[in-house]
Amino acid sequence: MSTPIVTDTPRPAAAPRPRRPRPQAMTVTPAAAERVKALIDGRGKPTVGIRIGVRSKGCSGLSYTLEFADKQEPMDEVVDTGGIKLLIDPKASLFLIGTEMDYAEEKLKSGFIFRNPNEKGRCGCGESFHV
Repeated sequence: MSTPIVTDTPRPAAAPRPRRPRPQAMTVTPAAAERVKALIDGRGKPTVGIRIGVRSKGCSGLSYTLEFADKQEPMDEVVDTGGIKLLIDPKASLFLIGTEMDYAEEKLKSGFIFRNPNEKGRCGCGESFHV
């Protein structure tokens, strides 16, 4: 009968695997970044950035919201891009992952456009969406 060999030498710990960099929650086109800069500069008081969220509205269920952010909340997701800071409301993060924010000016209208891969549909007037 053989006796098992016991050593006091611990096994070397496996090195932790390097983590992939986490992609930004949203992307912003240069046109949208320039418009956000202009809005912040025109506000006339210190502003951290723009807070983006969603709320219940319209016939499809959800609508995008934009407002000036005077301070960063602890749970905000921060997107620093194009010289601007977007603060994503934590309740909206899951709805906005992968969204591209753009800005367009046409003859009769201008505004921010959100290209959201999570959208499953929009209402007829384009005011609201659902996921």
